[in-house]
Amino acid sequence: MTPVVALPLCGVAALLGVAILAVAVSRHGSATRLVYGATLAISALVFVIVTGALADDRAGASAITLPLGLPWIGAHFRLDSLSLFFLVVVNLSGALASLYGLGYGRHETAPHRVLPFFPAFLAGMNLVVLADDAFTFLLSWEFMSLASWALVMAHHREQDNTRAGYIYLVMASFGTLALLLAFGLLAGPDGTYAFDAMRAAEPSRFIAAAVLVLMLLGAGSKAGLVPLHVWLPLAHPAAPSHVSALMSGVMTKVAIYGFIRVVFDLLGEPAWWSGVVVLFLGGLTAVLGILYALMEKDLKRLLAYSTIENIGVIFASLGLALAFKANAMPSAAALALTASLFHVLNHSFFKSLLFFGAGAVLTATGERNMEKLGGLIHRMPLTSFVFLVGCVSISALPPFNGFASEWLAFQAILQSPDLQQWGLKVMVPAVGGLLALSAALAAACFVKAFGITFLGRARSAVVESAHEVDRWSLAAMFVLAVLCLLAGILPGFIIDGLSPVTLSLIGDRMPVQAVQPWLSIVPIAESRSSYNGLLVFVFIAISASLAALVIHRFASHALRRGPAWGCGFAEAVPTAQYTAVSFAQPIRRVFGTFAFRARENVEMPPPGAIGPARLNVEIHDVIWETFYQPIAGAIDFTTERLNHLQFLTIRRYLTLVFLYLVTLLLVLALWP
Repeated sequence: MTPVVALPLCGVAALLGVAILAVAVSRHGSATRLVYGATLAISALVFVIVTGALADDRAGASAITLPLGLPWIGAHFRLDSLSLFFLVVVNLSGALASLYGLGYGRHETAPHRVLPFFPAFLAGMNLVVLADDAFTFLLSWEFMSLASWALVMAHHREQDNTRAGYIYLVMASFGTLALLLAFGLLAGPDGTYAFDAMRAAEPSRFIAAAVLVLMLLGAGSKAGLVPLHVWLPLAHPAAPSHVSALMSGVMTKVAIYGFIRVVFDLLGEPAWWSGVVVLFLGGLTAVLGILYALMEKDLKRLLAYSTIENIGVIFASLGLALAFKANAMPSAAALALTASLFHVLNHSFFKSLLFFGAGAVLTATGERNMEKLGGLIHRMPLTSFVFLVGCVSISALPPFNGFASEWLAFQAILQSPDLQQWGLKVMVPAVGGLLALSAALAAACFVKAFGITFLGRARSAVVESAHEVDRWSLAAMFVLAVLCLLAGILPGFIIDGLSPVTLSLIGDRMPVQAVQPWLSIVPIAESRSSYNGLLVFVFIAISASLAALVIHRFASHALRRGPAWGCGFAEAVPTAQYTAVSFAQPIRRVFGTFAFRARENVEMPPPGAIGPARLNVEIHDVIWETFYQPIAGAIDFTTERLNHLQFLTIRRYLTLVFLYLVTLLLVLALWP
């Protein structure tokens, strides 16, 4: 019988074949339909296969070894419940991005720079999840990174895109080095590259601690964990919008898969302090990510920064799971891990939807700067509606999916009084407060994103000529909007679907949710808490409909029309509206001093002068200026000083070689 793992591998081979085909046909007029149509079909087929395998409780792990890679070792691939879940995320998002690309790709100015690498990127992410040995994992990881880097550089002639690609490449190389060292420590002196051998070994406490730190550096840099996030808000907006959706919504989750695979599966039982470290980094990442997003006026950069916030929520839940697992609290650990995995799925839905919406705005107007948009709800009503769904979902408001997963995370936080260590007793509530703050700031951030972009009056002429996007793009966005709603009102089915993953990693699962009355979810016990997304949705729909009916039936005759209040301005002009910068001003004044070293300089003309008053806002990226800019400056300084070595004569080169050999001989002679 053919192992189940062979079927996704065939899908990977098909995607690589499409990538090779795209090289030959990318300049042909029908290349966009051919490539995206093929990736849509392949990703959808793999999604159906892996979803069926994940839903089959009787299906165990499936492994296969191919005669590729290192000699006498081969390439190991394996399917278990964890890899099946992440394959669902990768291929569902890949199929919808391909559907979106059928329409969006027609506006691509350089299709030959995008089409060959898009299926290769999908293939690389699939291979990372399927890999079952260190060599195959790292090779697939690098392939995924290079394919996504090529997509970031697709529009390399645009301002700042080259810098974004360079920083991404440097950070990706750093992350791969950290992963290489982590797998080297796990392999040990015997060089056991296969994950089965690593799983069977028992690393010492020192090795386990070193591997955890290296995984936070390697996987955390790819996921966007603070302070390793600096590449993400540069690279994600630079890519085409459907690629941005995959990078923010999926590639960051592949990095989380790598962290879970090593820390929860290969590393053995965790120490309690590991939960403290991951919790702290998750809470810090969530708050700083959304604060940076609030300061942005570039729509795609705002979405990229909000990805950092959601990565923080996921890592905080993973830290909780580690803490509970270390304290022999399997039911609470299963709850925290389920919340994390559920948010992985939810974030892939609403972040892809929001990037698709940003791509539609970019296609219709050519603008990403929210200061030049506004009033698009009249020009693009369908896009406005689905973008609003994404904003409500990412703001964790019921009855949509973002609320369901974050509610589970808070339910896990409420189990912290049973923890034994005082460090965790203090850290968990503190991080819970940070997550609550980040949720409130996220709501404010996406009120700004939707309001400034779609409401009010047009701020520039490009909005006047905007029109609704093509049906392929709209279809992809509406599918994601429906998924956001379904995952929010029927979360019990997803929680039950995640139970094989928590059973394999924790040894326990959440209570079965399908048997709960009225499709409620009960994470621990009904006496503690429960939530029913379906009833909340029905209540909201009925109450809103009744309110609209009463107003239109009984209050219409009392309506009066008059001039709108213009905040003291006699004429309602677009320049009198709120802007993205002014909307964020109160929050910037509260948090900006310590988070951004923000300064406001007011230039007030003297009495009698006719010049305008000006407000100049200065914001600093503290993490970049503190950690990365000194390193970059030191490298530039060193390379400039060493640059003259290129212009030496042959005699001086030979002298340097001679001195180098003498130095080596002295070191060997004096070595004890």
